[in-house]
Amino acid sequence: MRYLYIDTSSSFLYSAIVENNTLIEEVKQEFGHNLSEEAMPAIISMFEKSKLNAKDIDKIIVVNGPGSFTGIRIGITIAKVYAWSLNIPITTITSIEAMAISTNINTYKVPMLDARRGYVFTGIFDSENNVILEPSYLKKEELNDKLTDLNVFTVITNDNTIDYQNQESYTPDFLKIIEKFKDKENLNPHGVNPNYLKLTEAEESKL
Repeated sequence: MRYLYIDTSSSFLYSAIVENNTLIEEVKQEFGHNLSEEAMPAIISMFEKSKLNAKDIDKIIVVNGPGSFTGIRIGITIAKVYAWSLNIPITTITSIEAMAISTNINTYKVPMLDARRGYVFTGIFDSENNVILEPSYLKKEELNDKLTDLNVFTVITNDNTIDYQNQESYTPDFLKIIEKFKDKENLNPHGVNPNYLKLTEAEESKL
């Protein structure tokens, strides 16, 4: 089985082709504001290096949020086009799950992304990746109150605006992520949608 993984939920492109628990090609690169222009060429380049075509993929796993509104739409669009046009099975996971799965730390795991205006996207997992707090959109103060109940925890992030005493830089472990979610239920490509966990700023302004 060959899997294509796509995560554009931050300023980074995290993408990989995995075959039978072997990493064939990967991209871990920060593109910042150029992500919309660079993501697709980088994925195409990954296929070229692997000497594979998109039609050789057996399943797509795409991160559908939370994170950057623009970034999430980029990854979802690429994944849906591949899945629909080539009839490839597709499923989704959250950025928070991917961050938790990728680390081996023996403390509580607290994946975190800045959601602006004093909020974060986050979750809490134990060392065995059991969910303590589902992926959420919380005020930092509310999260900090929850963290006081934990003996030892480590924040996992690729966001340099977040600063905790016990903190680990996020880098995805593609093999672990795909092994965990490879059998997750497939979705109709037209039903694959962003999971923002919050309203867009335009929607919030109407309230």
